[in-house]
Amino acid sequence: MQRKSVIFVADSLDNARVFKLALTGLDVDIASGSSAQLQRLLQQHPDYDLVIYEATNDSGEKLAQVEKLLSHEGSGALLIIVSQAHLNEFRFPVQVKSDFVVQGASVEECSARIRQLLWPGNETASSDYLTVDNMTINLATYQVKVGGEPIDFTYLEYALLAFLVTHPGRTYSRDALLRRVWGFDYYGGSRTVDVHVRRVRSKLGPELSQRLETVRGVGYLWNS
Repeated sequence: MQRKSVIFVADSLDNARVFKLALTGLDVDIASGSSAQLQRLLQQHPDYDLVIYEATNDSGEKLAQVEKLLSHEGSGALLIIVSQAHLNEFRFPVQVKSDFVVQGASVEECSARIRQLLWPGNETASSDYLTVDNMTINLATYQVKVGGEPIDFTYLEYALLAFLVTHPGRTYSRDALLRRVWGFDYYGGSRTVDVHVRRVRSKLGPELSQRLETVRGVGYLWNS
């Protein structure tokens, strides 16, 4: 494998320890620093291949600034460390190749995501793509495009859409969607599903949104 350059940016020791172990044994050169040093690190290492960025306490606005900075400074990828509490508002960057891990993920998972971004090997398998009309969902990179243009979904909006599209023609109740998509006991009530469905529909546009059907008194289904 070709040797790669990694910039690791974090303000907490916990993530630094985990990713030090995840990077051990990989064929990489590592430069590290705090979030305040990110721009300087990018300037010092203009040929970087990957930035690992701790966004556990960052606002969406701060992450957008990081995305803009990376899109101007180079063509490397971005791996974002996200806290469980911020998943609901997390948005995938659309200007840089990216992936994410939830804070507390195992060393093995972190290492696997780093390897996928640095040494992706062959083109993504065709099975990783779902195409419906003019919409393409890349299940490997969590990205959705409509008419060739990337759609700015939050993680949970993406997860809801991807789940329904991969289970077409089957109606799921709101409680079932909370269990299958959110993946943990959610105490905010099933109304959150309705809110996310409305957001997904508005972003898909009038034609595609008609496929995300409401089954009165039951829940939602994706009509293929």
